[in-house]
Amino acid sequence: MNIDTGTEELLCDLSDRVLTVTLNRPQARNALSMELMFALRRILAEYGDHEDVAALVVTGAGSAFCAGGDVKRMAARKADDQTAEEKFQVMVARHRETAGVIRQLRIPTVAALPGPAAGAGLALALSCDMRIAADTAFVSTGYAKVGLPGDYGASWLLTQVVGPGRARELMLTCERVKADRAYEIGLFNKVVPADELADATRDLVTPLANGPRVAFRYLKDNLDEALTIDHATAIENEAVRMLRGQSTADHKEAAKAFVEKRAPQFVGR
Repeated sequence: MNIDTGTEELLCDLSDRVLTVTLNRPQARNALSMELMFALRRILAEYGDHEDVAALVVTGAGSAFCAGGDVKRMAARKADDQTAEEKFQVMVARHRETAGVIRQLRIPTVAALPGPAAGAGLALALSCDMRIAADTAFVSTGYAKVGLPGDYGASWLLTQVVGPGRARELMLTCERVKADRAYEIGLFNKVVPADELADATRDLVTPLANGPRVAFRYLKDNLDEALTIDHATAIENEAVRMLRGQSTADHKEAAKAFVEKRAPQFVGR
């Protein structure tokens, strides 16, 4: 089912419980225009927690994932009458309602990279749980090259994914990281031939979209806490969620399916 985003710059499809959003400015390597970002914010707000959506895929049209901010438009930017505080609030809202929302979704999220991701585009990819990429893809933080320190929580996201030492290296040097090395250092979870990306993404996401939705939510809560709490607290929090999970219909169905030697049919409750 195609979903109207209000602009051709963002395409959206909901099929088999998978919401796929496609950044659609291939002529600009899917650089983030204000129109595109407004549409993405609206779609995430409306469908991110929708009962019919069990997984999210973020991808780009053409041969790129996303080149980040639209530098040409930055260069043409004119002074306005907004105060510094107003500019700050607008920027924070834009970043929280895109990368921030994706990071906080309690469903599995996957970035499918047909090509390069840079700057804010890399941040969007990092906000997803997993990244699957074509072997022609590469990433770069890119910010320092245009005299900027980073946005969309890029430094935090990169540190969570590859660790502080590697994150500092990539942010400071703006190194172009090819697909094979991105896989080696944990930026990519899987690399496939470019012509197999769509099928490989579908193979990855379909089982997730039909998985135990409540368990996924609790599992992501556990993972989010893993870097901020001690082991003893993690044990307690996991115990709370395990007890909740044991009362779900999905757990009961999985246990029954195990005994009957068949695949479980999860219902998301």
